Amino acid sequence: MSELAVAALRIGLLAVIWVLIIAVVASQGRDLMVGRRNKLGGSKKAQRAAARAEEAEAAPVPTATESAPNTGQTQQRTLASQLVVTEGPLQGTVIDLHGAPLMLGRAAEADLILDDDYVSGRHARLFPQGSRWFLEDLGSTNGTYVNGAQLARTVAVEPGTPIRIGKTVLQLRA
Repeated sequence: MSELAVAALRIGLLAVIWVLIIAVVASQGRDLMVGRRNKLGGSKKAQRAAARAEEAEAAPVPTATESAPNTGQTQQRTLASQLVVTEGPLQGTVIDLHGAPLMLGRAAEADLILDDDYVSGRHARLFPQGSRWFLEDLGSTNGTYVNGAQLARTVAVEPGTPIRIGKTVLQLRA
């Protein structure tokens, strides 16, 4: 082979390698943007609606004693005390919450370690406020689902409501 042919092959190989590198970087960028759009709600209108929802959530959280509708009586709401794994590799696991926040994920520092390829290191956080528990997705890649709907913001979770993270389904119990 001539030196010209070898040089052309080297340049061609180098070009192919650069095309592959650019394709990988572009793919990662698209994945990051999809997650960001889900978190921001996409359009300006959706962002304004999310901001209004956050303002509504920032309103004072009711205390443990709330008025029952139209009765004048009060009902006592107790903070759920256990998190139970109902499906997945850790099925049957019961975690006593003791009213403390709980980190869920694959990382060693998580309070509940979910060894699952669909779970991020710091996937979600469950925390108490007043007489309710709230769940927050921490920017996970595959999302956190409550009652079948993907979280886009922090939501209150009632006892018995299914929470899906990867292959694991959890429920709060009183």
